[in-house]
Amino acid sequence: MKLDTVREDKAIENLTSRLAESFADIHTPEDIETAIRTARESFAGDPVRDYVPILIERIVRAELAPKPEAEEQPDGRDKWTRPAVALEAGDADGGTPTTPAGPGNPRRRIPIAIPAAVAGVLVVATIATVIAVRNGDDVQAQTGLTTVGGVIGSEKRAFFEDPDVKAALAKHGLEVKVDTAGSREIATSVDLGKYDFAFPSSTTAAERILQPASGRPAVSGKKYSVFSSPMAIATYQPIVDLLSATGIAKQVNGIWYFDVRKYVDLAKANWRWTNVRGNTTYPVNKRILITTTDPRTSNSAAMFLSIVSYVANHNSVVESAADEQKVVPLVAPLFVNQGYTDNSSEGPFDDYLSLGMGKSPMVNIYEAQFVEAAVQRKLKPGMVLMYPSPTVQSKHTLISLNGNGEKLGELLSTDAELQQLAARHGFRTADKSQFANVVNQYDVPVAKDVIDVADTPTYDALERLLDAVSKSYR
Repeated sequence: MKLDTVREDKAIENLTSRLAESFADIHTPEDIETAIRTARESFAGDPVRDYVPILIERIVRAELAPKPEAEEQPDGRDKWTRPAVALEAGDADGGTPTTPAGPGNPRRRIPIAIPAAVAGVLVVATIATVIAVRNGDDVQAQTGLTTVGGVIGSEKRAFFEDPDVKAALAKHGLEVKVDTAGSREIATSVDLGKYDFAFPSSTTAAERILQPASGRPAVSGKKYSVFSSPMAIATYQPIVDLLSATGIAKQVNGIWYFDVRKYVDLAKANWRWTNVRGNTTYPVNKRILITTTDPRTSNSAAMFLSIVSYVANHNSVVESAADEQKVVPLVAPLFVNQGYTDNSSEGPFDDYLSLGMGKSPMVNIYEAQFVEAAVQRKLKPGMVLMYPSPTVQSKHTLISLNGNGEKLGELLSTDAELQQLAARHGFRTADKSQFANVVNQYDVPVAKDVIDVADTPTYDALERLLDAVSKSYR
């Protein structure tokens, strides 16, 4: 059976970038790529791949680390330095150098100059994991890791697939396996009985999970506000220039903001891009609309609905039936007139990164998606992050469904290493300095403090709004 290595390829790509940054001063990119390729080849054909990127990183970091230099003694002689140790599954003691590979010894090795005690620990740990992986047996029994399964919003997939995150969780005895779905699907239709935790992208969706529902067993788990991300708009410089000329977009301290009030008014008047005076950069006869996901299934669309309904209700949270009747005719076309929309936030943003502004000149996203793409060097020149004014904060909230889910929730909420890794994936954590360090390092123009934030409707009010918008699709 041919192995599906798409996720592994992505993990190796990220690993190559990280190591290139870590060892830029002492190794060329070619040396790093060669070391990774050689280490990966040693796992060729192994059927279980979850730990392969972690093992490769462990081996390659040891190889690339600076080697101890000889120290000159008073008598003029050099102090003895341990020779390179070639690690492989057959050298379990880690203290005896093996014969170098050559014509008579075809075994593949990576020379690593490290102290014997460290080498022994590394070899034993590596071999133990390799045996578990290569045998294809019960990995939990072999490694001592507890498998924790969950369903998450798609924007967090890359976080849980990150080898560094996997390694950090393994330190605490956990191996996390995830499925993805739209947050509203998680809250309403996904069978949670087979999972240890649910991790939608907002407090509203999390609260829905905890509400009694027909056909679903009662959920009495704990709630963990792990990290947050304000809603934002991914767009392009030519579009920003057009919007700026019409007064919809403005720049403050290097950050672009999008006037939602003016947007709602233009949409109500059925404006198209060809109506923008002097438009020669995007003269397309399409409605001026922000691309969202499907509000019937996805939290990011529900968050956008919270924004536009607040504005349409004269900067007030929708509360009563009268409020709903007033705003639905104004906001429903912002979704229905888009035509087909994706079920989760991953799809529109992937299109934004790969297809250019022809398909979707403005895309409703989580700020975290843009920052993560910047960290991963996926952004192209001319791509711009813009904030709706007002916006809303999406609090990514984990619901534990049993004790294993509780342990994961506690770790993600409090562990400094995991919080730092979350910041690397674009999320804002309790420690503001972590996010600030990431955006400064990768020069991402984000708002330091998001001030113009609207309140979201209550759980019941938002559900009624979503149901009303859903009926507009029929």
